[in-house]
Amino acid sequence: MKEKFINIDGNKIRYFESGSSKKTLVLVHGLGASSERWQYVLPLFAIDFHVVVPDLVGFGHSDKPVTDYTIDYFSNFLEKFLDSLDIKETSIIGSSLGGQIAAEYTSSHSQSVEKLILVSPSGIMKQSTFALDAYIMAALYPNEHSAKNAFEIMDGSGKKIPLEIIKGFVSRMKLPNAKFAFMSTLLGLKNCEVITKKLENISSPTLIIWGADDPVIPITFAKEFVSSIDNCEFYEMNKCGHTPYVQEPKLFASQVLKFLNS
Repeated sequence: MKEKFINIDGNKIRYFESGSSKKTLVLVHGLGASSERWQYVLPLFAIDFHVVVPDLVGFGHSDKPVTDYTIDYFSNFLEKFLDSLDIKETSIIGSSLGGQIAAEYTSSHSQSVEKLILVSPSGIMKQSTFALDAYIMAALYPNEHSAKNAFEIMDGSGKKIPLEIIKGFVSRMKLPNAKFAFMSTLLGLKNCEVITKKLENISSPTLIIWGADDPVIPITFAKEFVSSIDNCEFYEMNKCGHTPYVQEPKLFASQVLKFLNS
């Protein structure tokens, strides 16, 4: 992976790039995460695609301006990011918050999104869950104990969470304005309308992937996504929580590549 930086609206944005294909694939991470969240699947995708993975504005090692972090703000950011890299056509994978951002963007840019993959996307669930509460506490009070507890709950498999994931999250949440961006995004999610109506505008072929044991955004919310998007496929990943691309990267990548290359 090549780490790069680009300036968007005066903000320094970090991203990774890999692969030499003419076909582009953009990966969009979730709340409080960074491009490293895709590290296990990025090499698998880079065989067939030119893969671009940004740290969303406000997260990771991108700048964190003091602003309202609404879904519209993130969708506009994604548009400007793609324009800045002269990416005119791409497929997009979005996870959790990133899934909602990708869906929002695609609802008005289907002509430039070849295929869309949403992984346990936010956008319909309005109430909190025990796992989400634990994650919020870890973001507000970042230390290895709180982060370990949150990630174990979100994983749900009982397996040991790699220390690099825990330490990476803690260090990022201690960066200037990181907590502000996190909480502003949460408020933006709470105050936005459910995404159902906008999903009906998506004409790009879409794949929904959901961990069967997701405690953050339960799989019961998948039905409304699938029924609202035309030309939509669904794949349930058994024994997986909120981030199946971390828990079962090879299986996740094989399902995604099967869909992208079909």
